[in-house]
Amino acid sequence: MAEPAPAAQPGALDDEARDARYANPFAPPDEAEAAAARPRSLFGEILDWMLAPLLLLWPMSIAVTYLVAKSIANGPFDRALETDAYVLARQIHPVNGVAELSLPASTRDFLRADNIDSVFYQVLGSRGELVGGDREMPLPRDDDRPPPGLVEFRDDMLHGIDIRVAYTTVELPNLSGSQPVLVQVAETLDKRRQLANDIIKGVILPQFVILPLAILLVWFGLSRGLAPLHALESNMRMRRPDDLSPLEARRAPPEIEPLVTSFNDLLTRLEQNMQLQKRFIADAAHQMKTPLAGLRTQAELALRQDASAEVHRSLEQIATSSEHAARLVTQLLALARAENRMSGQIFVPVDIADVARHAVRDWVQPALAKQMDLGYEGPESATNDGNESGERGAQGRAAPVQVDGNPVMLREMLSNLIDNAIRYTPAGGRITVRVRPEPAAHVVHLEVEDTGIGIPAAERERVLERFYRILGREGDGSGLGLAIVREIAAMHGGTLTIDDNVYQLEPRLAGTLVRVTLRLRDVS
Repeated sequence: MAEPAPAAQPGALDDEARDARYANPFAPPDEAEAAAARPRSLFGEILDWMLAPLLLLWPMSIAVTYLVAKSIANGPFDRALETDAYVLARQIHPVNGVAELSLPASTRDFLRADNIDSVFYQVLGSRGELVGGDREMPLPRDDDRPPPGLVEFRDDMLHGIDIRVAYTTVELPNLSGSQPVLVQVAETLDKRRQLANDIIKGVILPQFVILPLAILLVWFGLSRGLAPLHALESNMRMRRPDDLSPLEARRAPPEIEPLVTSFNDLLTRLEQNMQLQKRFIADAAHQMKTPLAGLRTQAELALRQDASAEVHRSLEQIATSSEHAARLVTQLLALARAENRMSGQIFVPVDIADVARHAVRDWVQPALAKQMDLGYEGPESATNDGNESGERGAQGRAAPVQVDGNPVMLREMLSNLIDNAIRYTPAGGRITVRVRPEPAAHVVHLEVEDTGIGIPAAERERVLERFYRILGREGDGSGLGLAIVREIAAMHGGTLTIDDNVYQLEPRLAGTLVRVTLRLRDVS
């Protein structure tokens, strides 16, 4: 017979659970554990603590109301029953030493005058004999009989029916006996229950309307009370990721003012940290420009000397690499300046058309070197004031198209767009820089379109990331140009979109159309 396997020790089970938990330390947490550990919302917590007592007190109020209604219903009927007992007691007289009950027809009718409840009565003589009425009526305890002339009440049962009994005693003169005459008058409880139910309905039914209204008012009041928290959350959600300006703690309620103050302290420390990082990048990039420029100069000087073909190729590669590194450093400096817009940047009126014209002229020679047609189209008149070679349509000036901005950063933005277009457009291609105002929408569109290889729709969000380059794409770019454009556009409150520039339908050929939309300056 096989022996049973030994039971696992608790310590071994704990070790197995720990090993399973740490088998993959990078695995996502268990959703059930995460849901159990997640705290409840503040709104739900407060609502529960406000509504739970209300919902618990509501049944209690119904019970108390029912008891009060019964007490109220018993009052007038007890008084009527007491009157019946007094009337019946007056009809008892001693006859030959024995109590007798003489009920006139009017008194009998008075006792029976009820079309809802049944009325019963009983009169017992001094020796306990039945003088009149119902023999089966229950008797009170001997020690519970009231003194003569005083009526008392009790609840009892007759034939399995609940009754309310009013009873008293009558001391008759010249009547010898062991105890006074007992007089009892009883009635069923139908009228009392009906009146109590009417009172309950009159009180409880409005509560069915008041309770939901109270819950709604509690919900509304709690929502209004938490409105500052929602406003704070909305303010923080609408902020740009790089907006580190402090929140207005003075406008916050006293309960959350310490939280806002602590959050502002965190923002201040975070901003200082980011400023140190940006300053380091800017300083490092600035310090690298001089040795890179010297390296490129020395390489170009060495190329003028007689050297072997291998040395010549190495020197050319050094010169090209140093040029690319210098361009990268320049772009890093531009990106640092664009990101540092929280340091009190002051905008001035800028003629965006004039900035675009100068940016185009700066890139005429690199475009000509690649045999490209670089042109400018803007809101000017049709007269030509003498174009430089390779620049198409630098026309006579019209009214300026003004925006609020930094002219140096706007020119850097256009330079990066033109540079990208030149780098990724084959020789002999066409590049157009366009300034297109839209006064009805109070915006101006800066467009740079080319007949290059284009950007796939699936990659248009990714190319805005820093140092991202499309796999398999030829070109010597650093992956920073469009990131700089996006930062500068956001700095000026503008938007950046990338689209196709379809310049041939059959077969379909499409380059790239990059559009930056800025708000026109309000001159009113």
